[in-house]
Amino acid sequence: MRIAILGGTGREGRGLALRWAKAGHSVVVGSRDAERAGAAARELSGLGFGTIEGGDYAHSLDGAEVVVIAVPYTAHGELLTALKATLASRIVVDITVPLAPPRLRVVSLPPGQAAALEAQAILGAECKLVATLHHVSSVHLGDPAHAVECDVLTCSDHDDARALVIGLIGDLGLRGLDAGPLRNAIALESLTPVLLHLNKRYKVDGTGVRFTGIA
Repeated sequence: MRIAILGGTGREGRGLALRWAKAGHSVVVGSRDAERAGAAARELSGLGFGTIEGGDYAHSLDGAEVVVIAVPYTAHGELLTALKATLASRIVVDITVPLAPPRLRVVSLPPGQAAALEAQAILGAECKLVATLHHVSSVHLGDPAHAVECDVLTCSDHDDARALVIGLIGDLGLRGLDAGPLRNAIALESLTPVLLHLNKRYKVDGTGVRFTGIA
């Protein structure tokens, strides 16, 4: 599957690119700066987990079956608005968390209650939006040999898109779980500042979540 990661030069995007490339997917990292994306793609490809492409947003979206939004919340609305015509009919995976620096460890609800709900409002009902991957450490993702002990909650109003993305999460080496409709992204995004607090409080990297009682 061809996966475009917009904001793929960031830590989270780079880790996703490495792991999906290792699983055999065709991955392209996208950035507003084509040279920056190209340099990141060459660096990632050189690690030996698979060939990764890089380019500007237009190049990244060409032929992409799944598009991952991995930009900071401050760039989220502007990016989606600019690419609305291109993204409207696609499966879009939004991993954005509306953090509010400098208080990164305190829940901050955006005007639309969740970044994912704001994305759906911008892109329209035709877009199959999936919210997920809010609770996975970029440190752990960036090491494809590291077994990540974390479940991945996944929500969407489109059952087929949610199921497909849960499969892609499995390709990352993680367990994806069906967390229901997109509105539940309010809870998913709100948990991330709590995990960041736990990281600081207990001096660890990459606190995750596990759900018991599910076979």
